[in-house]
Amino acid sequence: MSSNPHALEQQRTILGHPRGLFVLFFAEMWERFSYYGMRALLIFYLVQHWLFSDQQASVIYGAYTALVYIAPVVGGYLADHYLGQRKAVLFGAVLLTFGHFLMAVEGNGGQQGAALNIFWLALSFIIVGSGFLKANISVMVGLLYPRTDIRRDPAYTIFYMGVNLGAALGALLAGYLGQTFGWAYGFGAAGVGMLLGLTVFMLGKPLLMGHGEPPDPQRLARPVLGLSFEWLLYMASFLTVGLAWFMIQQQKLVGLLLGGAGFLLVGYVLYTAVFRLPREDRDRILAALYLIIGSILFWALFEQAGASLSLYTDRSVDRSFLGWTVPASMFQSLNAIYIVLLAPAFAWLWLALGRRGLEPSTPTKFALGVVQVGLGFLVLVAGAKATGAGSLTPVIYIFLIYLIHTTGELCLSPVGLSAMNRLTPTHLASLIMGTWFFASATGNFAAGLISAATGGEGAGPERVLEIYSNVGWLAVGVGVAMLAIAPLIRRLMHLDTLRDAG
Repeated sequence: MSSNPHALEQQRTILGHPRGLFVLFFAEMWERFSYYGMRALLIFYLVQHWLFSDQQASVIYGAYTALVYIAPVVGGYLADHYLGQRKAVLFGAVLLTFGHFLMAVEGNGGQQGAALNIFWLALSFIIVGSGFLKANISVMVGLLYPRTDIRRDPAYTIFYMGVNLGAALGALLAGYLGQTFGWAYGFGAAGVGMLLGLTVFMLGKPLLMGHGEPPDPQRLARPVLGLSFEWLLYMASFLTVGLAWFMIQQQKLVGLLLGGAGFLLVGYVLYTAVFRLPREDRDRILAALYLIIGSILFWALFEQAGASLSLYTDRSVDRSFLGWTVPASMFQSLNAIYIVLLAPAFAWLWLALGRRGLEPSTPTKFALGVVQVGLGFLVLVAGAKATGAGSLTPVIYIFLIYLIHTTGELCLSPVGLSAMNRLTPTHLASLIMGTWFFASATGNFAAGLISAATGGEGAGPERVLEIYSNVGWLAVGVGVAMLAIAPLIRRLMHLDTLRDAG
C-alpha cells in the first residue's frame, strides 16, 4: 500500500467521487448563498432604497454583474502563473467576506451621504473577491479528475448542485429578511454565509490532495520591495478594489472595457491556439471559443431574473398565497430550487446515455440550452396575454419560465464548465475558464441593457412583454442554427484522441 498521503486520499471517496469535491461543494455553496442572497435584493435595493430609476438600476446591475464575471480573467491568470488556485480562492473568500458585511451599511437611502459610497465599496470588494474565487474554484473541481474520466460531467453537475443549493437558501432567507425586516438583515445574512464558506475551505485543505498549489513556491517567497512576492500580489490586488469602486459608478466605461478587453482576450487566445499549439489542441481551443461566444446570448436573457423579471414579478404578477403576498425577491430562488431537484436527474441521464453511446454532444447540449431560454420568455408572454390587458399575470407562469430556463441552464452551464477544463491544455486552464466567465460578463452587461430597455418613461408591462417576445424568438432561431452546426463543432473537439496529462 502506498505511503503517499495524496494517493491514500485519492482512494477515499464519497458517492464514488473524491472527498475534495465535497469540500469545494460546501465552500461554493456558502459563497453562492451570500452572492445570490445579495443579488435577490439588489435591484429592489437600487430602486426602492437608493431611488434609482428602473433604467439606471438595470444598467448598474448589469455593470456590477459584468465586473463580477470579468474579474476572473485576472484572477485566473494570477492563479495560473503565481498563486495557484487554492491560495487565490482563499484570498478571494476573505475579500468577499468584507464586501458582504459592508452591504449591511444602508444609511438613510436616497443618493446623498457617505452610505452610498460604502455601498459602492461593498460591491467593489465583492467584484475583486469574485475574480479570485469564481474561476479558480471551478478549475479545482477539474483538477481532482483525469481528463478522460467519465465522472467529470457528473462531478461538475454535483458541484453545480451545491452552487444552487446555496443560491436557493440565500435568495429565500436574505430575500425574506431584507424585504420584510430591513435591508441590513438580508445583507447581514449574506455576510454570515460568506464567512461560513471561508471557514469550510480553510478546514478542508487536506482533502484537496495537494491540487491547486503554486507552480513555483520559491518565487512566491522571494522578497520584493521588502515584502514576499506573494504578499506584494495581495497588496496590489487589494488596491484594485479602488479601481472597481470607480468603474462600478461609470457604467458606460464598463461597456467599453468589455468591448476592448474582449477583443484583446479572444485575439490572444486565438493567437496562442493557431501559432503555439499542435493541430488538435488548436481545434479544441477553437471549439471552446465557439461555446464561449455562444453562451453570451444565453446569459443576456437568463440574467433578466435578477433585473427586469424581478421588477415584472413585483409589479405585474399575482403573488398572493394563502393570504400572504410573497416578496418578489424570493422568486429568484426558483431557478436554484429547480436545479437542486433536477441536477441529480441530469447527472444520471448524461452518465446513462454516455454508457450507451447515446449522450448528446456538448455543442448539441449548448444549442438546446439556447432554445430553451427563448422558449421560457415565449411561455411567459403567452400566459400574460391570455389573462388579458390590465390583469395580473398568474404566478404559475413565473414558475414555468424559471423551470424552462433551468432545464436550459443544466444543458449549458455545468457542461460548459466541464468542457472548458476538458478541452484546454493544463497551462491554459484558468485563462480559458476566465474567458468563459468573461463571456458571462458580456452577457450580464447585455442583460442590464435589455432590462433597461423594458423601463423608461411611461413604460408598462406591455413594453416588457413586447421585448420578451422579440428576444424569445431570437434565441429560438439562434439555437436552431446552433443545432445544425453542432456535428462540425464536435469534430473540432477530437474526443477520440483526448489523453490524460502525464
